[in-house]
This record gives sequence, structure tokens and C-alpha cells, in this order.
Amino acid sequence: MKKVLCTFSRYGVSDWAGKLRRAVTVGLFTLGAGISVAQAETLRITALGDSLTQGYGLEQGEGLVPQLQAWLDARGHDVEILNAGVSGDTTSGGLARLDWTLADEPDAMIVALGGNDLLRGIDPALSRDNLDRILSRLETEQIPALLVGLPAPANYGPEYQQDFAAMYPELAAEHDALLVPDMLAPLMARVESGAAPETVMQGDMVHPNATGVGLVVEQLGPVVEELLTRAGGNS
Repeated sequence: MKKVLCTFSRYGVSDWAGKLRRAVTVGLFTLGAGISVAQAETLRITALGDSLTQGYGLEQGEGLVPQLQAWLDARGHDVEILNAGVSGDTTSGGLARLDWTLADEPDAMIVALGGNDLLRGIDPALSRDNLDRILSRLETEQIPALLVGLPAPANYGPEYQQDFAAMYPELAAEHDALLVPDMLAPLMARVESGAAPETVMQGDMVHPNATGVGLVVEQLGPVVEELLTRAGGNS
């Protein structure tokens, strides 16, 4: 007991209380700094798609993902875009590899599928069901999504064309996903304004060239910025 009294007498109760306050303050500051670091972590967005996402026929750095990454970097965003594009993939293929894609633990996802469903004339009801299941899974996992669509050409018939075009906005509304209804709209607008198709398309007239991808990115970029906000703030 003498030792305890001696200790308190030596330092004084006010000194001891002051040290305790400083210790608590330092602890709270450290905790706050830790939270700030966690909040500043780079956001990861996975682009789930087909050859249009993968960068078919383009040199390194010219594809959709690297051009979108560069666009976001230039605007100061701390984000990493992961390329999960597979050439030839349909909506069924995208759904089949969803578990594997989610293993990267993305903070958000761009879903850009349907082009190969069109090329194969797949029933829009099946394409819609696959996209619905992908978006439902993302919703369950609380992963914000951006759905990117494509229009069906007129030679598929008005019913097919209407059903295919309608599924993108309807599914986006059902799952509260962001939407770009037509990935290739800026390219078609450029051609309709008088530019030669080869100025924005590769020789196959299916895939955009580097210039065409740049137009796609100009359309996608602002919507991806909205996706970043949904994913965790202004990265």
C-alpha cells in the first residue's frame, strides 16, 4: 500500500490522468488513420464480356480495358480494371464462369455480353435469363453492376430485334444496375455523320479498331465513374 501511495504521490493524480488522456488520444488517432488507409484502397472493377471487352485484333494498350483504365487514370481515379473478356463468349458462357470471375473479389462489375448471342441467333429469352441470373448473383453479393447492351440488326426480324433491345433496359431497372444500352452507338453515329466505316471498325466490320474503342470509352467513362461512386466512393 505504501508503494502505491508513493507512486501516486510521486507523479500526482493529475499527471497520471493526463498520460491516460494522451494514450487514448493517440489510440483514437491511430484508429482513424487506419480507417483512412482502408478507405483509400484501390477499387477493383471487373469487365465481364466477350471479344469486344477482351480486345480482339488490337495491339496491347488499344483494347477496351486498357483505354478505359487510361481514361480513369487521367481523371485521377484510384481504380484497377480487370479484363474478364473472352472472345466468342455468349451470355451462357459468362454465367458459367461467374464463380471464377468473382474469385477476384471485385468491388463492381461491368457486364458486356450478348454480341455472340446475336451472331448465333440465340433466343433472346435465353440471353435475358442468363443476364438476369448474372445480375441477381451480383445483387446478392452486393456488387454494383453496369450493364452494357447491343442492338439486334433489322435483318433478324422486328420481334427478335425488339425483344433483344428491350432486355437490357428492363434488366437494368429490375436490378438497379447502371446502363449503357448500346456499346457501339458512338461508332454508328460517326459513320452516319459521313465517316467511312473503316475509320472506326476493323476489317471484319464487327470489332472496333483503336479509334472506335476510344469512342466507346468516351461513352462508357462517365457511367463507370457513377459505378465507382456506388462501389465505394470517389476513388
